[in-house]
Amino acid sequence: MTEPAIDTHGPSAVIEPPIVATVGGDAPLNRGGVAWSVFQGGRDPFIILITIYIFMPYVASVLVGDPVRGQALISRVDQFIGWTVMATAPFLGASIDKLGPRKGWLGLVVGLMVPLIAALWWAKPGGLGLSLPLVMLAMAAARVLFVYSEVLHNALLVRAAGLGGAHKASGLALSLGNLLSVLALAFTAWAFALPGKVHWGWVPAAPLFGLDPATHEPERVVALMAAGLLALGSIPLFLFTPDAPPTGTPALRAFAEGARELKRMVQTVSHYRDAMIYLGSRMFFVDGMNAVLIYGGVLAVGVMKWGPLEMLVYGILLSVFAVLGGFVGRWLDAGVGPRAALQVEISMTIVSLLGTLGMSQTRILYVLPYDAAQHAPLWDGPVFRHLPDWVFIAIGFSNAIFITAQYASSRTLLTRLTPQEQTGAFFGVYALSGVATAWLAPTLVNLGTTVTHTQQGGFATILVLLFIGVVGLFFVRGGGRARPA
Repeated sequence: MTEPAIDTHGPSAVIEPPIVATVGGDAPLNRGGVAWSVFQGGRDPFIILITIYIFMPYVASVLVGDPVRGQALISRVDQFIGWTVMATAPFLGASIDKLGPRKGWLGLVVGLMVPLIAALWWAKPGGLGLSLPLVMLAMAAARVLFVYSEVLHNALLVRAAGLGGAHKASGLALSLGNLLSVLALAFTAWAFALPGKVHWGWVPAAPLFGLDPATHEPERVVALMAAGLLALGSIPLFLFTPDAPPTGTPALRAFAEGARELKRMVQTVSHYRDAMIYLGSRMFFVDGMNAVLIYGGVLAVGVMKWGPLEMLVYGILLSVFAVLGGFVGRWLDAGVGPRAALQVEISMTIVSLLGTLGMSQTRILYVLPYDAAQHAPLWDGPVFRHLPDWVFIAIGFSNAIFITAQYASSRTLLTRLTPQEQTGAFFGVYALSGVATAWLAPTLVNLGTTVTHTQQGGFATILVLLFIGVVGLFFVRGGGRARPA
């Protein structure tokens, strides 16, 4: 039996690095492969610093001035991002091989992303810098371009590392993305958030570079950091990673042929009942999982009343626990099979989400009241001094582990349900299913937030997507511990 590895072209390159190509050997990682990995290390902090933990919670709590209205606004903008990605990214992925060289297109995308991300530094409170509509427009454009960068970057993997080194380059890229994100969060906490709040010898007495907490510069500076890391991480790729040769196909014709390729793949996959049921279920549960990550930071700011320092530490802790999720996914896949593993992972996320909805500064898991004035702090540190904080963090640990594990088990399950000779078509539709409903979770969160006028009401709608996804898996046959011969 051949061993699946990572596909790097076509629509299956959209959003996540899928597993398609057959690995030929175990080649050492070359300079081009390392350069390819470094690019992802520089790109991923945009999601961690900007989208999840620091900048967007700042937008909701400070620029909008109300986390509930902020969550409604962010989810409404995310709907447009989802529609744009759904309508364009699969066609870009399907057209990659016909477009030929990728680095020129990737250079254009990065060249647009860097100034858009850096411009968020001017998202000053009180309307003194960029207006709120311009901030959201820049953010939305950068998010869409981020997806395009993933498609184009994945399409360079085999060129960069060869089939024998593709799995090593992919693993290194994920590790660098997590590592640089954690380091960026830790540096931000040490250099900008902790100074003035603690009197520890290893912490500066005042924020570095004269940043002013009164104008929220420690939160806004992450935009410059994310833009700088992206620009620096791009340099090795453009210098050392080989590009695909020209095809001579005009861009418009390449996109038209890509559309036909998408149609052909969907027709191929439609003949396999269990794979289609699984892919349909995945459209719902993966959208729900993504929503938990995207809106988790905004919820923490509004419900737990955390500030930038708490969010920095929270992001560091959850990023570390997310690494454990990859191992948990592997253990569950081997122990109970990927289908049952997915059911466990989604169910645990549902339980964690239910727990999150029952949390606040004055209430633990719905029923336990908590008055900070009547309870001594658990410790005398600068953050997370009370029990509700740590219960909320523990729930976050569970989400970080099982959501990460879900991404691993999802790919493994499809390999159990598909004929090996048609893996490319199936993973093409797999990637399409990851973006086809990218608008659905933001729509539900926006609706729930608007109707209930609470963040919890918006967050609760994610349960619908997770429940549909886990129930759908009960109708999938196969996906046990071993692939049938």
